[in-house]
Amino acid sequence: MSDKRTAICPGTYDPVTNGHLDIISRAARVFDRVVVGVVNQPVRKQTTLFSGEERKAFIEAAIADNGVDNVDVAVFSDLLVQFARERGAGAIVKGLRAISDFEYEFEMNQLNRKLAPEIESVYIIASPDYSFLSSTGVKEMATFGGDVSDLVPAGVADALRERVKR
Repeated sequence: MSDKRTAICPGTYDPVTNGHLDIISRAARVFDRVVVGVVNQPVRKQTTLFSGEERKAFIEAAIADNGVDNVDVAVFSDLLVQFARERGAGAIVKGLRAISDFEYEFEMNQLNRKLAPEIESVYIIASPDYSFLSSTGVKEMATFGGDVSDLVPAGVADALRERVKR
C-alpha cells in the first residue's frame, strides 16, 4: 500500500549537483518522507564515474550538511515503480530544467503510470540558479580543469578533481 506522504526522488546522480540537492530539499518540504533512489547501473548511460555506493555517500553527506532530516538514500537496480512500491511511496518526484527534460519525463511518466497507476508523478521546476546545471556538464567542466566548486558539494568537487585528472 502506498503512502501519499512518501516520495521517491530517483536519478543517476553521477555526480550529485547543487541542482539535485535543491530539488531534493524542496521535495522534503512538501512530503513527510523522501527517499532518494540512486540508480545503480543506468540504462541511458553505459558507465558511471562513481559507484552507486559512492554516489549514495555523497548525497548523504550533502543532506546531513543541509540539516534535512526526512530524507533517506538508497541504491536500486530494478524498475523505478517497483522500488517506489517497496518503499511504500505514493509519488515520484523529478526536477525539470527545460523542454527537453519535459519530453523525456512525459514518456517515462506514461510508462510508469501504465505499470503503477497508484503512484503519482510530481515535477518540480528547477530554480533559476540551477536551470542550466547537469551532471554531464559538471563532469565535462571538471575533465578540462574547470572549477565546479560552486556547482556541487565540496566533497564531490574534490572527488571529481581526483577522478578526472588528465
